Amino acid sequence: FSLMAAPGKVAAFHLPPLPTVGEIIKLFRLKAQKQLSQNFLLDLRLTDKIVKQAGKLKNAHVCEVGPGPGGITRSILSAGVEQLLLVEKDARFIPGLQMLSEAAPGKVRIVHGDILTYKMEKAFPKHLKKNWEDEPPDIHIIGNLPFSVSTPLIVKWLENVSKKDGPFIYGRTQMTLTFQKEVAERLTANPGGKQRSRLSIMSQHLCTVENCFVIPGQAFVPKPEVDVAVVHFTPLVTPKIQQPFKLVEKVVQSVFQFRRKHCFRGIETLFPEDGRLKRTEQLMMTANVDPTLRPFQLSMSQFRNLCDTYRKMCDEDPSLFVYDYREELRQRKKMRNIPRSTGQPKQTEENQL
Repeated sequence: FSLMAAPGKVAAFHLPPLPTVGEIIKLFRLKAQKQLSQNFLLDLRLTDKIVKQAGKLKNAHVCEVGPGPGGITRSILSAGVEQLLLVEKDARFIPGLQMLSEAAPGKVRIVHGDILTYKMEKAFPKHLKKNWEDEPPDIHIIGNLPFSVSTPLIVKWLENVSKKDGPFIYGRTQMTLTFQKEVAERLTANPGGKQRSRLSIMSQHLCTVENCFVIPGQAFVPKPEVDVAVVHFTPLVTPKIQQPFKLVEKVVQSVFQFRRKHCFRGIETLFPEDGRLKRTEQLMMTANVDPTLRPFQLSMSQFRNLCDTYRKMCDEDPSLFVYDYREELRQRKKMRNIPRSTGQPKQTEENQL
């Protein structure tokens, strides 16, 4: 990572006249790259609206993820932030962001790097730290995320919330992020909703998740084939499922593996073939979950019961947690494909039948 502008303190200011975002795109010949699923938002009324969803930003510290040509960046600076950290992977955008940095002396720090690997633990001053039980710190994460990175990034940050590390070492840091509309609907779906999914459980058991508003695809350049939604996350003081992130993730992934079938079908995949049925029945009876419910019908408390019961079973048999259903299938398939030893007669289709 290369740091390109040192932080400092200056009095409140207004951005001086600057080229428009559209002019910057032309000036630096910036073109959205399809393989990086980049889409620019040029309408500053919309970027202001996104930033407004983050809450009060005056004198706050903000990290913007993937600022690109800097539309949202301008709205953040106009909100009167104390410090703005920009993490941008694409080197083509750095010169345009440096122009913004020069227009707001001492306020902007630019990091040329990948947000998926950037260490957020040292991104902000230590004095901003708050206890987890306190109000959220004066730190915000904001970003118009490329579709290709949005889901892995939010899963990574949810794990950070669970462990209280990364950007959440400072307390219950709030996030305001864009997602494909369908992903946003999954993040906020209620039990019984057709969009209820793994993401619904993983996000809602750790955060208050709010689907703020939808931006039509035509507002972006180039226009994506889908609409985009702005989602706001505030980590909960107490998670709804108090088990390690990886355990919750394993149970939830298993349940949703066969989302159209009865939930016991997915839960079966938590157990090795030997004794699978008996253990599945034991888990479902102890957790008091109706095996004929579909995965999307399960409530958060039912997922909590499943995770708590599975944890007890793993404590009794530590080999359970490392069991991998897909790996077992792979091994079985491999065994079927091993050629028979030459001593055995070759089976014809007839005697196989």
